[in-house]
Amino acid sequence: MSPIFQVIETLHGDQPWGSLLDAGTGRRSLEWVSGLDTERWTAVTASQSMAEVAGKAVSKARRAQDRIIVGNWMSDDLLYGEGFDTVLLDYFIGAIEGFAPYWQEQVLQRIRPHVQQRLYIVGTEPYVLDDPGTEAGRIVRSIGRLRDACLLMSGGRPYREYPVSWVQRQLGIAGFRVCEIRHFPIRYRERFVNTQLDMCLRRLEYIDDEALSGALRAHVEALRAQALPLARSQEGLPCGADYLIAAEPLDPRHHLIDR
Repeated sequence: MSPIFQVIETLHGDQPWGSLLDAGTGRRSLEWVSGLDTERWTAVTASQSMAEVAGKAVSKARRAQDRIIVGNWMSDDLLYGEGFDTVLLDYFIGAIEGFAPYWQEQVLQRIRPHVQQRLYIVGTEPYVLDDPGTEAGRIVRSIGRLRDACLLMSGGRPYREYPVSWVQRQLGIAGFRVCEIRHFPIRYRERFVNTQLDMCLRRLEYIDDEALSGALRAHVEALRAQALPLARSQEGLPCGADYLIAAEPLDPRHHLIDR
């Protein structure tokens, strides 16, 4: 189990999970959700292929009351009028760019009516912008920048990660109070290097300029050769951190100021 999911279980303590919404589901999160003692769960994704992959992964654990919905949170009709005791946003805000670009500042206000008890947000601190100051960090940043460049040049949209400070501000605007924040330092390993760079190679098929795609292919393999020895070492490639935020809806009276 992911250490972040373990911490969520610890923070949740003896509270019942009740009805649970996995608002941007994937295979990893839904496998965890399906193992919890919930009354029911609902998983939402904007990707039909992800719905199929995640659904297949939990087919044995899925109950009659559980459901997977393919939909976009930009739609006001999605889960209209439904509330959930627990809501999970697992790397959700960073992934929005691929399905609802320029909508990130609205997502927590959109989710707010569905959260009855507890909201858990998992994200990654941005790592493709500033100089991380270490060789390992610069390699990770180079992989992220090359991935994003290949996506853009092939007609795709890269993720846009947001720092925990930004999420905190948006939670306040949306009517939540932050209960807990945890950071989890990342050590990238061989799997990260290969999955990110293999994705670059797949995207090159959509670039018509053969000279450009050939140069990018060579750069991908050169970066792989540079990164893998460090990724396979005991230290891996330490760079940045994931974060977990636990939040709860503000009671309406918290907005009042006594005079």
